[in-house]
Amino acid sequence: MKHEPISSAAQPHIDILMTQGYCVVDNVIPAAVVQGLASDLGGCFAATQPSQGPFYGADTVRFGGLLDRSPLSALFVQHPLIVEIVEAILGPWCNNIQLNLTQAIEIRPGAQQQVPHRDQDMWPVSRMLPCDHGAEYLVNVMWPFTEYRPENGSTILWPGSHRRRSEDLIAPDQATSLEIAPGSALLFLGSTLHCGGANRTAAARRGMIVSYALGWLKPYEIQTLVYPPEKARRFTPDLARLVGYQIHRPNLGNVEGRCPSELLGGLQQNGAVDALAAEQIALIEAFHAQRPAC
Repeated sequence: MKHEPISSAAQPHIDILMTQGYCVVDNVIPAAVVQGLASDLGGCFAATQPSQGPFYGADTVRFGGLLDRSPLSALFVQHPLIVEIVEAILGPWCNNIQLNLTQAIEIRPGAQQQVPHRDQDMWPVSRMLPCDHGAEYLVNVMWPFTEYRPENGSTILWPGSHRRRSEDLIAPDQATSLEIAPGSALLFLGSTLHCGGANRTAAARRGMIVSYALGWLKPYEIQTLVYPPEKARRFTPDLARLVGYQIHRPNLGNVEGRCPSELLGGLQQNGAVDALAAEQIALIEAFHAQRPAC
């Protein structure tokens, strides 16, 4: 990935995110756009059956594939400030980032608190390496459709828990739950302990989570199946790359040895084409430089 200078708009949020494991970016999308997206997804909320299992929770509704359900969702997924912050966090550990998930979530009245967890733990490697290695695998972005408040199930977070990765559970009195308005975004690291809160009100809490991961990981939601070529051809090239139609150097995630973006044009050519990172090119050049001339 190209490491561009970080803007003055992004840097304070990056600093807070890396210090406490989460941050709120206020008023980044007009409330009318949020209302439009929520309206587009209203029928899906009504038609989707409640979740099953002790992790998702019986009184929640969840569905993905949001880029295919509303054209407004791309404005959130590709928000320039949010993407800049995410790339600054994940960029040191990958050649490019990828979209990991888009999921609409409704926490209904009476829903219990979710079990605390770290989202990065879905990848076993995150628990195999020393806790202080510093790598981040994932950044979550929570977009409220309704007001998020502690009493209606706002996300519960444990400040500084990204520095305490060996602790699966931390005392409840060390947690916080924020009030967040539609149009603002809550960002938190995949290494931050968190959970959905209990909804003790008479109204549902609705919102959307968008998450981004290192480009070399298997994503939570298999984007190229959710958005196969016939759908992804309607995306802008940048969005198509973000959902997975992009090779991760060196040569990872190819189709017939070529970048999967070529699928969107029909893959007219054949024959493998290298896509190497700078360090692989340097190693190859060093190897050839030490060989005796023929």
